[in-house]
Amino acid sequence: MTWKYRYRKQIIIGCIIFIILVVSIVLLYVNRPIKSTKKDKNEIKKVDSILEKKNEPIIEEKYKIDIKGEINYPGIYSLDKNSRVMDVITLAGGLTEKADTSVINLSKKIKDEMVIIIYSKEEVNDFKKTKEIENQVQEKCIQKDTESLQNDACIVEEEKPSGKVSINNATKEEFMTLPGIGESKAKDIIDYREKNGPFTSIEDLTKISGIGESIFAKIKENITL
Repeated sequence: MTWKYRYRKQIIIGCIIFIILVVSIVLLYVNRPIKSTKKDKNEIKKVDSILEKKNEPIIEEKYKIDIKGEINYPGIYSLDKNSRVMDVITLAGGLTEKADTSVINLSKKIKDEMVIIIYSKEEVNDFKKTKEIENQVQEKCIQKDTESLQNDACIVEEEKPSGKVSINNATKEEFMTLPGIGESKAKDIIDYREKNGPFTSIEDLTKISGIGESIFAKIKENITL
């Protein structure tokens, strides 16, 4: 009986034990927990934050408008704050055949609680029969008599360009025409206006960071609400 034959059993058992050890080591290495670094955790937080923001509902500010008169579906409507009078008319089903919009500014931006009255051709003709036609038409359009509602959609004299920059309606480019107002400050004014609503006085501009008394003194004669 040779040596190899004599120890064959021991050799087989040894090989089996060696294989088991190798397999165990491999399995431990594969299944070991992966340590996440601080950088990885920060990246995960950033991704989660972005996903949360994407899932947040976008709430648009709505204005309620009361439209009356020669309109197919008069009533109260909610519209985006950047809408115009013509958008309200469209939402209310459009004009009737009797409607006359010659005294109405269809491109005027809406404001909350605005009243729009669409007059008939007959009513507008009555306005024009009065003396001092232009002024009387404007007055009658705004309010026909003391018992009537004021019509906020009328074309009025103060809407004619004054040469001044309207801080409630001006674009970034228009603000940049003012002395001391660059692109950054113009953007700050618009951001403040969109966040806090229309300015109630020109002095409100001093509430904006970077616009102090010295800059306000330079521009106050060139601005209006």
